[in-house]
Amino acid sequence: MVTEHGSAARARRIGRLVIYGSLIALAAFYLMPLWVMITTSLKSLDEIYGGSFIGLPRSVTFEAWSKAWSQACIGTSCTGLKPYFVNSLMMVIPAVLLSTGIGALNGYVLTKWRFKGSNLVFGLILFGCFLPFQAVLLPMAQVLGKLRLSGTIPGLVLVHTVYGICFTTLFFRNYFVTIPDELTRAAQIDGAGFFRIFFSIMVPAALPIMVVSCIWQFTQIWNDFLFGVSFTAGDSSPITVALNNIVNVTMGRKQYNVDMAAAMIAALPTLVVYVVAGRYFVRGLTAGAVKG
Repeated sequence: MVTEHGSAARARRIGRLVIYGSLIALAAFYLMPLWVMITTSLKSLDEIYGGSFIGLPRSVTFEAWSKAWSQACIGTSCTGLKPYFVNSLMMVIPAVLLSTGIGALNGYVLTKWRFKGSNLVFGLILFGCFLPFQAVLLPMAQVLGKLRLSGTIPGLVLVHTVYGICFTTLFFRNYFVTIPDELTRAAQIDGAGFFRIFFSIMVPAALPIMVVSCIWQFTQIWNDFLFGVSFTAGDSSPITVALNNIVNVTMGRKQYNVDMAAAMIAALPTLVVYVVAGRYFVRGLTAGAVKG
């Protein structure tokens, strides 16, 4: 018995070692690009050309970060990423709030105030989730031209809000359908109207899925390049377009440290969002799945 017990314990230890070793190896492989970006951004240009990209910097310097933020050349303008970072903030905050709010209202109507053809309407909205970016470029350009919003941040806000409504409606509809209809009926009996039920009952109950919607939309909008490069130009461009221009502008030696620092600056907001709110994202996704 002792021998069998010892063999079983040894087998479990070996199994754990294999599992954890595989996970650590995969994590290291997955995080290698991030490691290269960070270490390269903290090196001087002479050290990069004289050494490797992977090794630790011999002397840590944030000069590349400072240059990427306020001095790097984007086309003919050497203003760094700072103004374009602000552009992205001015774009992403209203677009996230609008698309999430409209999606919540749509999900509420499609589940608690059903009307004839509501399933067809939801199906058409759901179809919008599968439309590729390229399919809406020309129609969006025509609409922005007629509204005189071409090449502006408000125009980009409109584009991302409209494109994101399909996804946010899907999130909220699937969440609200798990909330018992008896709650809204009881509120109606007590005299509550459409908006009173929405703000007093549905919104407080939907906080987990709101977090999911906001994180999803923030990530999609902040990281978007195609809409940014198609519908804006010059000083109105978002940070992703500016980052592309920094990388493609070369004067003298290629400044790998500045490029990596610029990439890290552009990626930091989404990294911070997932680090701070990642667990709420998973919790929100599972909350609607286990209800009812």
